[in-house]
Amino acid sequence: MNLFGHDGQWLMVDCGITFDEPITPGSRDIFRVVAADPSFIAQQKESLAGIVITHAHEDHIGGLAHLWPRLKAPVYTTPFTAEVLRRKLAEVGLVGKVPIIEVSIEESISIGGFTVSWVPITHSLPEPHALLIETPVGKIFHSADWKIDQRPGVGNGFEQWRFERLGESAITAMTCDSTNALKAGHSLSEYECFQGLLQTVKATQNRVVITCFASNVARLIAIGRIAQATNRYLAVYGRSLQNMIGVARVTGHWPEDIEIIDNAHAGYLPKNEILAVATGSQGEPQAALARMANDTHRDINLDTGDTVIFSAMIIPGNEIEVERLLRQFKARKITTILSESSEHPIHASGHPNKDELRQMYQWVKPQIAIPIHGEAEHIEANAKLAKSVGVAKYFTGKNGDLYQLAPQPMLKRGAVKAGRIVIRAE
Repeated sequence: MNLFGHDGQWLMVDCGITFDEPITPGSRDIFRVVAADPSFIAQQKESLAGIVITHAHEDHIGGLAHLWPRLKAPVYTTPFTAEVLRRKLAEVGLVGKVPIIEVSIEESISIGGFTVSWVPITHSLPEPHALLIETPVGKIFHSADWKIDQRPGVGNGFEQWRFERLGESAITAMTCDSTNALKAGHSLSEYECFQGLLQTVKATQNRVVITCFASNVARLIAIGRIAQATNRYLAVYGRSLQNMIGVARVTGHWPEDIEIIDNAHAGYLPKNEILAVATGSQGEPQAALARMANDTHRDINLDTGDTVIFSAMIIPGNEIEVERLLRQFKARKITTILSESSEHPIHASGHPNKDELRQMYQWVKPQIAIPIHGEAEHIEANAKLAKSVGVAKYFTGKNGDLYQLAPQPMLKRGAVKAGRIVIRAE
């Protein structure tokens, strides 16, 4: 949840959630769904000109349906993300009550005192966008989540010229994704991941289950193509996966030739003709993969010699839950393949490594670098990269800090009371 302020107005960019976290640093009390505390802006919601959602990942969109009644501002986003949002609003009884303005690629819209332009970028789902936020006193390039991927699996490849053009327009500040700022080199392409998964599936004999993040539509399309290439039927287990594929269908991002069988039919087909994709890569106890591990799934039973592929990184804090799954599969002689130990690349991050960060700073040429979206060590590493390629000034701060960009750049520590609130306890 980012707030950009100018001339007595605010623009909110993204409104996400996180899972299985405390609301107080260091606390042992863990809550299932947690969001940023919106009190600062909710107490002056008449100053909130609009809410912009950059893409449909939960850490950018997941809190909006719950927090919108406290904000009451129009929402601006692209069609795919708007469809995801509408489904979330339906779950809380807000369908038709939230004004959603759909925008197009490269469109520029005036929102209060801000002019916002949507800049296409590559990530792991349809319609990811960075933002150019302009005011009479300065311009901010907000990267959102991104990577440099020429073959992203969904949408167009990365277009370098767009960012070189930004570099010619005197960007005051760049707020930039820091998630992989500690990782050397260049991130893997989704196409490389597709090839690695294809080779891995080809080497198996019986049923194969791939588990990945439900929102990674590029990966889901890749798995569909792998099913076609290996003469297997594609089955999808988990409500969030089915929902995301449904959104992709409605918005024209799901290839019409990728067919999905009825889940109940999988049990009647030969083992070597099944490729399933399932929720639960982080060991969630109610997810489809956990029920497969327990042998309690109503539609599919795994047997000795079947294979489960984890096409996702294990998020720190989830190791115990994932290890429990691995033990259950091992006890039943079901092979498991993790991305960390796989012979082939079977997972690709959606965030930029060091080389990509350097390139972006060199193209955009901001006067000020403001690393965001990461822990303190990631933010510091991002700032050092910006400095190494000639960015004159950088600010590294914490939640609640105010970055004043004009007329005199400065960082005001703890200017706003920030924190977390519980969306769902369990």
